[in-house]
Amino acid sequence: MAQIVSHNPASVHAPSSGYSMGLEISQHRRLLFVSGQVPEKPDGSVPDGFEAQCEQAWRNIIEVLTAAGLGVEHLVKINTFLTDRSQVVTNRAVRRKMLGGNEPASTVMIAETVDGKWLLEIEAIAAE
Repeated sequence: MAQIVSHNPASVHAPSSGYSMGLEISQHRRLLFVSGQVPEKPDGSVPDGFEAQCEQAWRNIIEVLTAAGLGVEHLVKINTFLTDRSQVVTNRAVRRKMLGGNEPASTVMIAETVDGKWLLEIEAIAAE
């Protein structure tokens, strides 16, 4: 299994919530790149509201990880694309709940999604 070391130097600002400034991966056997996951269910439906959509996007990521024999503890980098700044606090809360204490490196951006009904998209990298 990969050794993952978090780097949060005192010479830069502290992470604001649930992430590491840098992660060092050594002795890994493989990397998994998870494409941007949108908040669609397997039947193509999209939940109502940001929190439900955020949870669905995370469930999709977890399903991809599971298919590869990995879990959230293997995540080393996540990129989240929100459609509105007002979603930041809820996004942090859902991310924290879904990651169960794991703190991968993270970037959050405000962007427009390809389909207007999607309120976010999340991509990830996992290592083992």
